[in-house]
Amino acid sequence: MNSSAPDRPSDAAPAQRLLVFTRYPQAGKAKTRLIPALGEEGAANLHRYMAEHAIAQARKLRQLMPLSIEVWFTGASTEEMQAWLGADLDYQLQPDGDLGDRLIHAFQAAFESGATRTVVIGSDCPLLDAVLLKQAFDKLARADLVLGPSTDGGYYLLGSRQFTPQLFQGIRWSTAEVLAQTLAIAQQLRLQTSQLYPLSDVDYSDDLPVWEAATAKISVIIPVLNEAAHLEQTLAAAQTGSNVELIVVDAGSQDSSVAIAQAAGAHVLSTTPGRAHQMNAGAAIATGEILLFLHADTCLPVGYDTQARYLLAQPKVIAGAFDLQINHTTPSIRFVEWGVRQRSRWLQLPYGDQAIFLKTKVFRALDGFPKQPIMEDFALVKQLQKRGKIAIAPLTVQTSGRRWQKLGVLKTTLLNQAIVLGYYLGIPTERLARWYRKAK
Repeated sequence: MNSSAPDRPSDAAPAQRLLVFTRYPQAGKAKTRLIPALGEEGAANLHRYMAEHAIAQARKLRQLMPLSIEVWFTGASTEEMQAWLGADLDYQLQPDGDLGDRLIHAFQAAFESGATRTVVIGSDCPLLDAVLLKQAFDKLARADLVLGPSTDGGYYLLGSRQFTPQLFQGIRWSTAEVLAQTLAIAQQLRLQTSQLYPLSDVDYSDDLPVWEAATAKISVIIPVLNEAAHLEQTLAAAQTGSNVELIVVDAGSQDSSVAIAQAAGAHVLSTTPGRAHQMNAGAAIATGEILLFLHADTCLPVGYDTQARYLLAQPKVIAGAFDLQINHTTPSIRFVEWGVRQRSRWLQLPYGDQAIFLKTKVFRALDGFPKQPIMEDFALVKQLQKRGKIAIAPLTVQTSGRRWQKLGVLKTTLLNQAIVLGYYLGIPTERLARWYRKAK
């Protein structure tokens, strides 16, 4: 193989490089350790899907930051790879040698051609997404080396800001010692190292549930009543996810909410007013394995779908939600956000505006949200706490500050806490709802 720098569509390639190591999905050659479980065609097709997922996430990352994507491949010609994955990527044939030799060659080519931060991934980690990839590049602003540990003792990602061939020499590849050996070498070289959170590769039949979790369909359920001012932005943010269905449950809007939802391709359901009733109605027709309940004035972050799938795949996690950012410029609102973070993490008590998500089978086993006019999210979360852990994703939803703008931060906070206190004291939810509407 020619050792010169890879050809690129532009002479001025970005200084940040993402190297994707993969192979052509030829039956009998791809994912051979899965052939006993899936057959030759099935194993090759699974490899195809995972590689296409990796490339899709790379392209999403390229929308977030200047980036050159290099596909280091084997098992086909450049023309076949371009026909499969697209002509907008740089393709390089992997050289001969073990994995260490090939990684050395790829990193050397990247840094010699002007890269300042280089990250390499494979194509068998379906829960790796653009958000996590961006975190890896961001960490390289402070660390010499970034590693994404895999649960089998290896790593699903390695990033560096300098060419360090020692990291790939003397490694017992395809063993549970790969990560430990790499970290030991980094320590000997006095490299400042940072790690991402662990993920699982799909290599053996026992790993197939990881693929199932990574591809679970998410039903995003949005109750609305005259939400035209916010709904279009909310739907657009939700559509950044993959394998997602949008269900908008309208309670008689007099504005253009229904038209906006229909134009976005959402399934629109009409029902009587009441947030709990609306969300239950949406859940009843949902086809996803995961349900995510979203307020109409709240925008989901990029990567929300992968985070939801990842967290719900963790042991003992029964549900999850996101951190909260309130679109309000008053400095005191930052204290409210701080309080939400503490409540969510230490008490495992997120509220509905934090986009609660859980598996559909769990929601239905609980008979959905309790049929009450207020505090339905609070009541559901208290039930979930009895069944497992409620995880908070390291991503932030953005919600409208209209409630705080109308009453002010102090009055809104006091009103919310008064309603919670009244609920704990056993005051009927119908009365609490009347008080809340009157105060608003």
